[in-house]
Amino acid sequence: MTLVELYSKEGCHLCEEAMDVLTRVRVEIPFTLREVKLERGEQYFDEYREMVPVVHINKVFAFKFRVNENLLRVKLQQASADQRVPSEGDAGG
Repeated sequence: MTLVELYSKEGCHLCEEAMDVLTRVRVEIPFTLREVKLERGEQYFDEYREMVPVVHINKVFAFKFRVNENLLRVKLQQASADQRVPSEGDAGG
C-alpha cells in the first residue's frame, strides 16, 4: 500500500488544510497516512521547519506548503501503478 507522510508542526494552519485534503482523497484512493509532527531533534526538523507542511509519497518528496488535491490523486495513482509493475527478476520465464 502507498505510504503518505505529512510533516507538520503545531499551530500550522496550512498543515491542517493539507490534512483535510489528504483525508478527503484517502476515501477515494486508499493509502497509509503517517503524520510526523516536527519538533527539535526530529530527522527533518532543520530542513523542513520553514516549509511545512511537506508531503512525501513512498518516501519521495511530493508537496510543500499546499497540497493540490487533483495532483495528489495523480501522484497516488502513479505510485500505486509503480508498486504493481513487477521487476525483471520477478517475471516468470
